[in-house]
Amino acid sequence: MNPDLNDEQKEGIVFNIQKFSVHDGEGIRTLVFLKGCPLRCRWCSNPESQRMKPEHAFNPSRCLTAELCGRCLKVCKTGALSLKDGFILFDVRKCKQCMACTEACPAGAQTQYGSVMKIKDILDKVERDAVFFSRSGGGLTLSGGEALAQFDFALALLRAARKRALDTTIETCGYYPYEHMHEACRYLNKLIMDIKMLDPEKHKQYTGVDNALILDNFKRVVEDFPELPILVRTPVIPGVNDSDEEIMAIRNLIPRRPNIEYELLTYHRLGQPKYGYLGRGYGLDADVVADKERMRHLRELAK
Repeated sequence: MNPDLNDEQKEGIVFNIQKFSVHDGEGIRTLVFLKGCPLRCRWCSNPESQRMKPEHAFNPSRCLTAELCGRCLKVCKTGALSLKDGFILFDVRKCKQCMACTEACPAGAQTQYGSVMKIKDILDKVERDAVFFSRSGGGLTLSGGEALAQFDFALALLRAARKRALDTTIETCGYYPYEHMHEACRYLNKLIMDIKMLDPEKHKQYTGVDNALILDNFKRVVEDFPELPILVRTPVIPGVNDSDEEIMAIRNLIPRRPNIEYELLTYHRLGQPKYGYLGRGYGLDADVVADKERMRHLRELAK
């Protein structure tokens, strides 16, 4: 039996499906965010994406308070939720991820990041926007986390999407065996890949891994897929990789081809509150902020 025939019944862990994106590939796109990432970038704006399994989170700003509700306290059996001075507190160290509180909470203060979905259900939802894809040249973009962290599931999803004639793109950090990237690229219309910095020690300091595998994968994919449109992205982090020399070193690594583009991303802190919801600390100091003039200069330089 052809294993491709069963692709749409395969299951993976998805933590968001975002419609009408215009910044993650050509045209209007639907983004499918998959759980799991091998990197731990200090500036990550999706900390809920990093771990492979579903996770409990608590957003106190949405809580109805124990006085008005308190349902979560009644169902929590581990002591992860407690009451102090009238406020509900969350201790991630005691949480067993049973999700009983998320089912009991009527306001969405207790939430679950990530759920198991079948490929068929994902693509049925994506295809509801097919009219926008056809008019704009858009389609499906896999993101994360790392788009290929759940490799077998992601590959099956790309195969099934192409069978439905959907345009496909992935956003990737590139940190995995090259065979995974090679297989995925067979089903891609475009590849979006991060190159964050070239210094291996600094890369390890700020992302948790060195960059040798990432740079080797980039070199090989450019050689093996010379016609594939590729967008290389660098998130510019003030005080980390925002010098002229570092940006130009990355720019000079990228071959001058009409199908390969380079883009600098401005640092932001939009994902910082989610660290608190998950009971984690943010990885960068509060005084790290983007400089508009610096970004304008670097973009001119990178041209």
